[in-house]
Amino acid sequence: MSKFIYVCDARLVFFPRGSIEFAPGGTSENRMTMGESSSAAGALPGADLIEEGARDLRAGRETVAGLLVAIGAPRLRRLGIELPEVLPQNPEHRLYALLANDGEDSAHSRYNALIRRLVSFERAAECVSR
Repeated sequence: MSKFIYVCDARLVFFPRGSIEFAPGGTSENRMTMGESSSAAGALPGADLIEEGARDLRAGRETVAGLLVAIGAPRLRRLGIELPEVLPQNPEHRLYALLANDGEDSAHSRYNALIRRLVSFERAAECVSR
């Protein structure tokens, strides 16, 4: 499969050709579309976690992935990712509490790693949606 290189913020980002879908129009206002069956899912860093979280939120499940997506909901919605209108309250605190239930000693580092994955996805998605 051929690839193309997209340079964004002085970083090289590699995506399989045809894996990113854009809204029609051709203006800088285009947004990336990403649905459950979108081929963009595997192309962006952390997309698997974001897609899982969006599914969990739609199903009403409070999971690590779902709470992470709730944290990033405003930015993810601006990118064109459809999320439920009603989201968990205080997702940051709830995510940390959920992680602490699995292991209090590692909750802080796991929380930070998840936030880094969310931000990495958001930045990459913004680059390809320009």
